Order: sequence, then C-alpha cells, then structure tokens
Amino acid sequence: QVQLVESGGGLVQAGGSLRLSCAASGRTFSNYAMGWFRQAPGKEREFVAAISWSGGRTYYAESVRGRFTISRDNAKNTVYLQMNSLKPEDTAVYYCASGPDNKNYHRSPWSPGLYSYWGQGTQVTVSS
Repeated sequence: QVQLVESGGGLVQAGGSLRLSCAASGRTFSNYAMGWFRQAPGKEREFVAAISWSGGRTYYAESVRGRFTISRDNAKNTVYLQMNSLKPEDTAVYYCASGPDNKNYHRSPWSPGLYSYWGQGTQVTVSS
C-alpha cells in the first residue's frame, strides 16, 4: 500500500508559478514511477506529467511542455511539479499517482489505468 498526499495548490494570477508536492508513504517510493494528472470541472481527468523511478525519464502533455517540470527526491519520498507561466486553462484539481515502473508503463505513461495509487488532489486556480 502507498499513501500519497498532495500539497502546494492555491490561487495564482495568470503568468504566475506554483510548485506542487506529493509526499508518499508506505511501500518503497523509489520502486515506483510517479505521475501528475488534473481534472477540471466537467472534464475528464487528463495526464500532465510523469517520471520514472530514477528520475531519468520524464514525460509531459503537450499542453504543459516547456512550462511545467516534474522532479522527484527519493530520499524525501516526494515528487514535485513546478508550474510556471500558468494559464487560466490550467485551473483544475491536480492529483499525483504512483505505479510500477516497467516496460508496459513506459509505453504509455499517460494512461491512468497503469497507476495503482492516487492522492486526494489539490486545487489549483489560475485567475485571468
């Protein structure tokens, strides 16, 4: 079992920045790939970014590439999402998730079904 707790959300003006954190406890954090997803009101949950267990591979949705950066600190059991140049369309509840880091995962790290554990989410609101 892995428990995930997100933090760092809030209200920010367009063009601003936020850093989300996801603290993990339970099974060995470094064995798992990690991902960030988001869900806006009335929309489906969508992939944002993902990172391999070592941090050596990262993946991004086209809508955030160049603005968001995912990273992890396995010594602190924490994964981060640095969000810069925020836009109103980035407004959503952001969720972190963990899943087994294997070949199947790296074929489609954007697939929610590959993630075994999910956090409760943190709200990000970007005002125009």
